[in-house]
Amino acid sequence: MRICVFLSAADLDDRYTRPAREFAELIGKAGHALVWGGSNVGLMKVVADGVQEAGGKLIGVSVDFLANKARPGADEMVVAADLAERKRLLLEKADAVVIMVGGTGTLDEATEILELKKHGRTDKPVVLLNTAGFYDGLEEQFRRMEAEGFLPRPLSELMHFAAEPADALAHLEASRSAG
Repeated sequence: MRICVFLSAADLDDRYTRPAREFAELIGKAGHALVWGGSNVGLMKVVADGVQEAGGKLIGVSVDFLANKARPGADEMVVAADLAERKRLLLEKADAVVIMVGGTGTLDEATEILELKKHGRTDKPVVLLNTAGFYDGLEEQFRRMEAEGFLPRPLSELMHFAAEPADALAHLEASRSAG
C-alpha cells in the first residue's frame, strides 16, 4: 500500500518525533511505501528515515520552490510546479492518507482530501493521527460539524481518528482488505 502522510517539515519536540518515527517504522516493516512531500528536513525527514531504514519505499513529491530541500536517494522524486499540483500528485500516487501533526500546509492538505471524500471524488481511507492530543480541538470541531448538520456524510465515513501509530496503520490495512 502507498501511504501518503501530510505532516510538518519543522524540527519538533520528541513527543511528536517519537510517534512519527514509530509510525514510519511500522510502514516500512509492513512493506508499504511512503508518499510524502519529499523534504529532507524536520518531521518529514524523521518519517522518511524511519520508513527507509525499515525497508519501505519512498515516493516524494516536492515543489519547485522547495526542491533544494528534497531528499536525495528517494525511490521516486517528482517536483511539482506549485502547491496545487503537489497536492494532486500526492493524492494520485497514494492508496491511503494519514494526517500527522503539522501547520497550515498540513491543514490545507487535510481539508482537500476531506472535501474530495465528502463529494465522493475519492474513497481512499483517511486517518487523523492525533499524536499527543495535538488535534483534540480539530476533532471536536469536526464532531460539532457533524452534530450540527454541516457534513453530508457521517464523519466516520470521512476519516478515522487514531491516537496511536499502530491503530492508524491497522485501520488502513483493515480498510484495504475490506475494499
